[in-house]
This record gives sequence, structure tokens and C-alpha cells, in this order.
Amino acid sequence: MELEPLFRAVREACSTRAWSQGIELARGDAVDGISEADDEVTLRVKSPGRTVAPEVMLYLDYEEWDCSCEEVADCCEHVAAAMIALRRARKEGRGLPRSAKAGGRVSYRLATDGDRLEVTRVVLRGDEELELTVSLAAILAGRERGPAVEPSKVDLSIDRLLSMTRVRSLPMEIAHSLLRLLAEVEDVRLGDAKVRVDATPLGPRAIVRDAGRGGFVLRLERPTGVERVVSAGVVACRDDRGLVVRPLGSVEVVGAKLERLPAESHYGRDRAAELVAEVLPRLRESGQVLVESKHLPKQVSKLEPRIIIDVEQHGAALMVLPSLVYGDPPCARADGDQLVHLGGPLPSRDRRAEGRAVASLREQLDLVPGRRVEVTGRDAIAMAAKLRGYRGTIEGGAHDALYSDDPLDVELDISGTAMSLRFQGVGDVDAADVMRAWERGDDVVALSSGGWAALPVDWLQRFGDRVSALLAARDADGRLAPHARPALAKLCDELERPRPPELQMLAPLIDDFETIPAAELPSDLEAELRDYQQRGVDWLCFLRRAGLGAVLADDMGLGKTIQALCAVSGRTLVVCPRSVVHNWVDEIDRFRPALRHRVYHGAKRELDPNADITLTTYALLRNDIERLAAEPWSCVVLDESQAIKNPDSQVARAAFRLQADFRVTMSGTPVENRLAELWSQMHFVNRGLLGGREDFRVRFERPIASGSPDAAARLRQRIKPFVLRRRKTEVLSELPPRTDALLHCVLDEAERRVYDAVLLGTRDKVVKQLAEGGSVLGVLEALLRLRQAACDTALVPGQPDLGASSKLRRLVMALDQAAGAGSKALVFSQWTSLLDRVEPLLGDVGIDHCRLDGSTRDRAAVVRRFQHPTGPPVMLISLKAGGTGLNLTAADHVFLLDPWWNPAVEDQAADRAHRIGQDKPVMVYRMVAKDTVEERILLLQDRKRALADAALGQADAAAAITRDDLLALVGE
Repeated sequence: MELEPLFRAVREACSTRAWSQGIELARGDAVDGISEADDEVTLRVKSPGRTVAPEVMLYLDYEEWDCSCEEVADCCEHVAAAMIALRRARKEGRGLPRSAKAGGRVSYRLATDGDRLEVTRVVLRGDEELELTVSLAAILAGRERGPAVEPSKVDLSIDRLLSMTRVRSLPMEIAHSLLRLLAEVEDVRLGDAKVRVDATPLGPRAIVRDAGRGGFVLRLERPTGVERVVSAGVVACRDDRGLVVRPLGSVEVVGAKLERLPAESHYGRDRAAELVAEVLPRLRESGQVLVESKHLPKQVSKLEPRIIIDVEQHGAALMVLPSLVYGDPPCARADGDQLVHLGGPLPSRDRRAEGRAVASLREQLDLVPGRRVEVTGRDAIAMAAKLRGYRGTIEGGAHDALYSDDPLDVELDISGTAMSLRFQGVGDVDAADVMRAWERGDDVVALSSGGWAALPVDWLQRFGDRVSALLAARDADGRLAPHARPALAKLCDELERPRPPELQMLAPLIDDFETIPAAELPSDLEAELRDYQQRGVDWLCFLRRAGLGAVLADDMGLGKTIQALCAVSGRTLVVCPRSVVHNWVDEIDRFRPALRHRVYHGAKRELDPNADITLTTYALLRNDIERLAAEPWSCVVLDESQAIKNPDSQVARAAFRLQADFRVTMSGTPVENRLAELWSQMHFVNRGLLGGREDFRVRFERPIASGSPDAAARLRQRIKPFVLRRRKTEVLSELPPRTDALLHCVLDEAERRVYDAVLLGTRDKVVKQLAEGGSVLGVLEALLRLRQAACDTALVPGQPDLGASSKLRRLVMALDQAAGAGSKALVFSQWTSLLDRVEPLLGDVGIDHCRLDGSTRDRAAVVRRFQHPTGPPVMLISLKAGGTGLNLTAADHVFLLDPWWNPAVEDQAADRAHRIGQDKPVMVYRMVAKDTVEERILLLQDRKRALADAALGQADAAAAITRDDLLALVGE
């Protein structure tokens, strides 16, 4: 065939850029011929960045072409390269161009392994044939060695299917999926014979005969043309084109294995409709059906389908069951895909008429045949009205009962600290039933005498949530728990009733803390409190005297410890992280030296009954809870109380058991991940305030996660008297500014290859775990390697050490600049192994440093050395060991090496420098590798900040980590 007309047509159609790229590909030996017919030539073009080499088809007679790359341009660089290479080969006397770089094509070998299909892949390149023993994905990603190969798209699809099973011997379900893919493959062999694959199922031969007692026998026999059984559900047949491998169609009555045929099934006369109308038509779809019965009806009766509705009342519910039937009286019932014969004539199924009847039912009543509906309240009233107007057959008269629309009257009795609720109306009704009906969203309630009564919806919408919570907070005598009394006083105000005298003392908690009396400070206090700290002490002392607990949630660095030291009275237990114990000792000695304190720690630890303050750790609280819970403490303070955020943890359950007159939790981050963490804190300080855990999930956690501003407002209103949260920007006008910035780095080519390979494996693992119902925490762990690859490839097991990573080189450059300007810097990472990589780089550029992590024995000495004016300019800190309890105001630069899901943890780290005592502006840098999971983590952090804000008063919506978030992190 003449090439020049097609060559000129391609040249004219290509853009200058595409033609130039085509020349480069052709010169680079990227073109390999595949096949040549009379007027058609197929070539493969190896293109950089493409896993599957595009295939180009050149149609010589028609001066046309096609390329599998699916680019929108009329002529791409692959067509140009193929045309140039083919023209050059013809001029050199060769038929098709052959590339020395081209990999082989994949061929498939099928065999039998018991009742399973065995598949082997080989790579063919010239006369060479190599077995493929690892996945194509692993070879292409560079994780495994294997023969050079040029896979097609269907080869990659088969590779993913086989990688899921990890075995060569495939069960029937996987074998059928494989056959659908192999139908697109040219080179498939069964043993030594080349075969075609046809994915169309092959059905059995069915024969219907009469049986005793008027029934029928359905016999299924082996289909004709089958030469052999390859595996369960897979057969080899012979046709005029040769040997073909096909799946065996699934037959519900006998299964799918040919070894089970012949097989027989018996049908009684009551199932004749099913046999005639359902079974035989399905068998005819894929096989041959012979009816040898003399009694099986060839024609069934022509009857019109219709709807009948059964209506009953069960207690407070109206029960409605529609059915689709034939005949009057019914002789058959349509039950999904089954037609159940009920006796009498055998109807022929009219699906169009059934569809019209079902559509009419949906239009009039919004019901579906065969599905029983149970409705209550207003829904029952509305359904009854619809049924009374229905133009069809109804059996039963429950819908004709009378339902009262007269609303109930509310009688709320408040006496001192006791409260009771009654509803009066047309019939007897329990107040608890009314409240449950309203909480379900009903606007009517069932009466014990029958029927329903309308709820006082307006009153309940205004006061129902608070009344329900107050009722739940009563004891057996109807008196409210102390924590509920501020809410009762507030309710009295809104009902325009006078507050009972017993509630007047709580007025400061109700009136936005404006009238809280000033607390007398301890006589031994050796400090001058700031104004906001004095107000915090006033609030704590007021709650202590009222017998109520407190959550002190000021920002880190605002002096929560000194406020607590001024408010505690009597024998006090302080529980805190081990790293914070020495801070408490220092502050007691510094601010209240008259207090006797004892650290409860060590192998020979003993409680000192004469100590004013006993200090211990969360680990010892968990281990020694029997001993600590037996002590009658006046006050218990939990510092860094996010330690009890999981109410199911051993440490939280231990904390709940402590006996104390006054309970305080202190944390700058009382909510980090889920609102259940707030429930755990409030359960410790004021048990019962937020109800039980399930009640809290229904009333607050789920609605707030869905974006409900009303639920967020209700939660804030309920916890407001017991939570004090001040931001540094609100109370410390003298605090220098803090500036947050992103410090981006770009992975080099070698790092990018490693990252992309880890991403491929991580994405598959994450998608699989979520599909199998894996937990969110489990998936976060699966993302660990991906995050490490974004920081330094040497952190990832099995990956090469490429020397200093791009991120670490960027860090050292920034540290060198900061140190040269006379600044000091903190470098945080959650991985000590990453800090190990930083240390020698600092030595290379002559930057002195110190380090603090879990292995540091004398933390105070390390801190003193860094804080000294002549100390090193850089401190390396592990996030876990140094995120809390440290005052490092000598630093004015903070570098966060690896972004974490929880922004509160990063903020705690940054506040080691940005706190009271800092006199320089603070720069906080989050180091982020571009085009990696780290950028998506920043978006997730924004959503998690909203979670705490919704509960504590800064926003009206929040969301926890969802499965969609996790898929987004890996680009799904």
C-alpha cells in the first residue's frame, strides 16, 4: 500500500507541537509494530508517563487513523510517531518497525485445578516466553522485578482482579469475572490449544413432564456441544470457528455445576403459575426448553390485576398492608418476581397492568404492594383520611376511627428545687408518653383510651428540650440535681415565673457571671493575679461553694494552674501527665509555698493524709484506682484532661470513680475529635448534666455533626455555667502577635517516585478497609506510610535512603536564617526517627541544638539550657513528649515538620512559645510537601476546628472525620 498520501494527511492534521513530539518518540525507538492487514496497520507507541502504551491504527486506503489515547486533538503525537516510524521502516525495506525497548505482550494459559479455574500469565517477546509471577502493577511501579511488558488496559484490569485473590486457582465467581475480561484478549490458550472466550452464559436443556398428584417435574440436562468441564461453572464447547470457553449460566433450582446435571425439581399444582410464568421464561433466556407435559397449561387465564388493602389498628399504630392480586376472590398474588397461585384459575401475568395498579397506589397512598406500613400520630390521621378517599378495595375499618385534634393543656409545677409535669385533655395520657412522642418528632400522642390527641407543639418547641432534661435530672422525690438548678432558674425566667428562693443563690451563673462575688485569695499567695485570672478564681470558688464542678478551658499559657491553686480548698488530688508533674511542684513552691504537697509516685509510693495537695499521674490513677477512690477528697483536679476524652478508656472509668466535693478539669482543648469527649469531661465534673451517652448522641452529637445550629446552641446553653474558656487574644493585649504560615517544599523526582508508589498501595488498602467496614482509626494508621513518604523516604520501610529530603533541606535553610538573625526555634515532629535525620544536618551547617523526647531523663535541665540566653538556637522536640507542660518563651520560631489530623495538638505545641512571658512576635511554620496528603490534611484540620467551636461557642456547625474525608486524603 502507498504510504505517502496518508503521511501527508497526518502531517497536515498534526499541530507543530504534536509533530515535534512524534519525531522525538520515533527517534527514541518508542514505536513497535503489532499487526498488518490488507489496508490496516496497528502499532504501539511507548509514551512517557503512560502505564498503557497507546495503540495507533492507520487505515491506508481511507487516509484515516485512530489512537487509543483518547486525546481530543485530530492528530496526536502518537499517530505522528507511528506514521514516521512506519514510513522509515518501509524505506529501509522492513515491514513493520520493531522497538528494542518494547516490552512483550501478555498471553493467558488456562488449566483445570479440581473444580477451580487455574490461570497463568506469560509475556511473549519474539520467540521468548517468560512466566509472569508478580503483578503488573508492582512491575510498573518498580516494586518488583519482572520481564519488560507492554500491557493493555484489559491486562491491567485482569491484573487487579488476580491481585485481589492472590492465588492462581480461582473460585467460580472470580472465574466468571475473569472470562468477561478475557473475551477482549486475543491470545488465550487452554492447554496447548488456542481458544476464544465468550462471556455469554450457556444454559442447560430443560424438559417439563407430568408427575403424580397433578404436579410437574422439571429436568435439567447437560447442554449440547459441551466437550469438557474446565472448572466449576466454566465449560469448553466446539462450534464452527473452533474451541470456545464459556461460563455456565446460574440456574437457581440446581446450582451451576455441570456435575450436578441431570437434576430434577418438583412443582405442585399450586406452583404451576410460578413454573409457567417465571421459571420457564428464565430458562429460555439461555437454553432450550421442551414441554412434554400434557397437563401444564399452555395458556393461562386472562385476569386483571388489582390492589386490595388490609387495615388494622394495633395499639397506638395504624397497620396498612396493600397486596397486588389477580381475580375476585383472589386466585394469585404477585409477590415481587414470584406469582403465587392461591387456587382457582391460573392467571397470565400482565406486568404492564400491574405497573399501572402499583403506580395508582403510589399516587393515591404512597404505598408499595407487599410492604406493611405502621404509622402513628399525625401520620396515622393523615393516612386514615387518605384511605377514606381511596378508590379501591379496603378490608378492615380501622381507618374510620375518630382522632381528636383538641390540644393538651400543660401543667408545670415548680416548687423549690422540685418539678413535676402533667398534661390534661380529652383522655388519659402520661407525661412521659407526651415527651417521647414530641422527641420522636410527632405532633400527636396516643391516648390510653384509644385514638390520639394533639400535642401543645408551640410550648414544647420553646421549652420541651429543657423540660425533658430537667425531668431526667430529678431524684426519686422529684428534686433536681445541683447541676440542673441553674437551668431551672433560667426556665422560670422564660416562663415569666418568679424564681424559687432556693435558686436565688445561683443567679450569678444564670446572669452571664456578671454578679459573681469576688473570692478571697489565699493568704499565702505570692503572686499578683491578672484581672482575667481573678475572675477565673471567683468563678471556680463560686462553683465550689455551690457544690458544682467546673471545666476550665482557657487557652494554653493563660495560667490555668495558678487559678486552680487559688480555688482549691481542703485535701486536694491533682492528676496530670507525668511530664507536667514537675511544673505543678514548681508553681506550688513559687506561688503557694505554704501548701504541703506530696508526689504520689514510685515503687514505694504512699498517700500522705497530711498533704494539702497530692500529685499523681494518669497512669497511676488507672493502676491504683482502688486506693485513690477510697479516699474522701475535698477537691480533684484533672490537668490536661483530654486524657479522659474516651469515656470507655480505663483512665476515664477510673476518674469517674473518684470521690470529691469539688471536681475540676483543665484543658485548652476539651474537644479534639468528637463531641463524646465533651460528654466525658462533663460526666466527670457534673454527672448527669448531659444525660446518658446514647441520649447525648441523639440530642446533640449527631445533629451537630449534621450541621444543626439549634443543637449546637442548646448544648452551649446547657454547659455555659460550668465551662470557662478565654482566648489569649481576648485577655492578653500585651501578648505579641503570632503569625501562622505554610512553608512549602517540592519533592524531587526520586522522592516523587517513592511517594507515588506508596500512594498506590495506600489507596488500595484504604479503599479496601473502608469497603470491609474498617474503623476510621484503623484507616488513619494505614495512611502512616504515606505521610512519612511526604517527609523523608528513609522513614518508609523497604524504601531507599535518598539522603537529606527536600523538606529537611528546606528546614535547615530556614533554621540557618533564623539563627543568623539571632532567633531561637522549636522543631516539632511526632516521629523521633525524623528528628534523628535532622540532627546530623544541623551539625553539617554548624547549628548547635538540644533535644527533648520520651527518652529524655532530665527534662528541666534541657529546658533551662535552651531558655538561657547563651543556650543553643534550636530545640528538637517530639510532639508527644513536648506538646504540653513546657514554657519555652526563648523561642520565637516554631516549625511543625509533619501535619497531624488534630489541629489542637499542633496548637498546643505552638503555644510552648506563644504564652505569658513571651516578648517577641512568634512565627509558626507548618511545613507541607506540595501535591501530597499533607495538603489534604490541612483541609481536614479546618473541619476539626469547627467541631470544638460548635460546642464551645464559636460556630454553629461541625463535623468529625468521615469516611469521605479519608477517601479524599488518598485522592479517591
